[in-house]
Amino acid sequence: MTRAEIQQVKVRFGIIGNDENLLHAIDVAMQVAPTDVSVLITGESGVGKESFPQIIHQFSRRKHGKYIAVNCGAIPEGTIDSELFGHEKGAFTGAIGDRKGYFSEADGGTIFLDEVGELPLATQARLLRVLENGEYIRVGSSKVEKTNVRIVAATNVNLDRAIADGRFREDLFYRLSTVPIKVPPLRERGDDAALLFRKFASDFAEKYRMPSIQLTDEAKRMLVNYRWPGNVRQLKNVTEQISVIETDREVTAEMLRRYLPQQEQGQRLPALFGAKDFGQGFEGEREFLYKMLYNLNSEVTELKQVVKKLMAGEQVTVSTDATPTSYITPAATPTDSTIPIIHHTGVNNVRPSASLQNDDNIQEAEAVEEAETMTLDEVEKEMIKKALEKNRGRRRAAAKELNISERTLYRKIKVYGLE
Repeated sequence: MTRAEIQQVKVRFGIIGNDENLLHAIDVAMQVAPTDVSVLITGESGVGKESFPQIIHQFSRRKHGKYIAVNCGAIPEGTIDSELFGHEKGAFTGAIGDRKGYFSEADGGTIFLDEVGELPLATQARLLRVLENGEYIRVGSSKVEKTNVRIVAATNVNLDRAIADGRFREDLFYRLSTVPIKVPPLRERGDDAALLFRKFASDFAEKYRMPSIQLTDEAKRMLVNYRWPGNVRQLKNVTEQISVIETDREVTAEMLRRYLPQQEQGQRLPALFGAKDFGQGFEGEREFLYKMLYNLNSEVTELKQVVKKLMAGEQVTVSTDATPTSYITPAATPTDSTIPIIHHTGVNNVRPSASLQNDDNIQEAEAVEEAETMTLDEVEKEMIKKALEKNRGRRRAAAKELNISERTLYRKIKVYGLE
């Protein structure tokens, strides 16, 4: 495609920027549009992936057919099969009639599956069948239905890692990614950030009927060099805040700095983990849990050895946060000393009793044994329970704190009976 043709597409779909990687992504979308092959669009959250399936649909032979966009991450796991493939009357509680799914509605057109990496494994198997031969079965039915749709998918999830973790089917990945399109993050697009700021500033000036804001040279350099963890979506939000709040229409670097969070992506830590335990390259829900379980087991093992020595009457050196070293013997009666060995959620600090020669020792040792054999599921359940309690049952806030999707949290709550 020529530069002029790409420019026309940018204007038509409201895409701002001159970065070569962005232009290449548009070029690939236009070239693949006339075919019926599946396309997988990847990129970080907020980069504007949703524009590319529209380009593909509008330049395809299906442009007069329906275009349906589905956010897979926003549909609860229990109803997603019904939403996508439809259901029969009486298939489940609340199914008071037959319902067509999105694949039936989009027959002859294009269906865009956003956040496809959030699909449950069972739904992935159904989607693979649609991709292979256009067949699907409604929930509660045994009749095979046919559909003729073009599937375009998008995700900000690292699907290679999801496949390795067993959360995404490898065969589905290869069927979806017949043609991959990668949308670059804003931090790699150079001066595009300044172009986008100017466009957003103009839009908000018109919306709120006020003069447009402008950047000083120093503020522009700061804007371009900032990493923008939230990408275009974050830039738009910042531009709107400044347009509404600031009375001075010339934005200086000092003014801009107040609207740019200092903690960027990769440094935002879930509240359940300390900075020392985080940021070691562990990404993804299960890896965080494995990291925590590893630390928990090592500390419980250390505590177990301390308790055994105390029961045997040996002198033990115990480190505390308050004092560098404390010496405890069986005859001692520490009242304020604690053994702060376990710092993680789910296991409380242990306080030695006045007498270490009674049944409390046995109970304490049994408690340590029990903690040491905690399964990963038990640790995960405890973390979710604590996050829900801390956020007073607000599931969206709890999911954000746990660094997992809201739909994944709903599934975990159901599995562990935490409703």
